[in-house]
Amino acid sequence: MDDRWITVKDVAEYLQLSTDQIYRLAQQGKIPAFRVGGRWRFKREKIDQWVENQGVGRKAS
Repeated sequence: MDDRWITVKDVAEYLQLSTDQIYRLAQQGKIPAFRVGGRWRFKREKIDQWVENQGVGRKAS
């Protein structure tokens, strides 16, 4: 299990989103994130869980 902390840039690349979108999600508390010394950090494991949970309760089109 990968328990390392990753950066905004890493998350943006991983999810194929812009860094601005990741910052916005983190600031709004919509994505699991932790602020260390003014910088956002993320656990990849938590990001994976968050992504999986985004589909829960949604209907497929």
